[in-house]
Amino acid sequence: MEQNASDIDALVREEKRLTAVECHTEAWAEGLSAGIEADIIAEAALATALGEIFRSNGEEVALSLLDKMREKLIAGEFAPSQSRH
Repeated sequence: MEQNASDIDALVREEKRLTAVECHTEAWAEGLSAGIEADIIAEAALATALGEIFRSNGEEVALSLLDKMREKLIAGEFAPSQSRH
């Protein structure tokens, strides 16, 4: 079956997401190894991500991302048994 441009874009996006998860997982492990508490690493990661989104796409997009992540948290998507990695 042939893949259309939309399918290919979705595959590329998923591959990028998986690569990003891998990079962040490695950085997280390095921070823990350096003795940095998980909540400090998490706050730094969130602040960096939101700052970059705000600078490149504006406040509305940053707020939209926060809303999206809040909905995922409430839905239980970040529970250990629901890991997407």
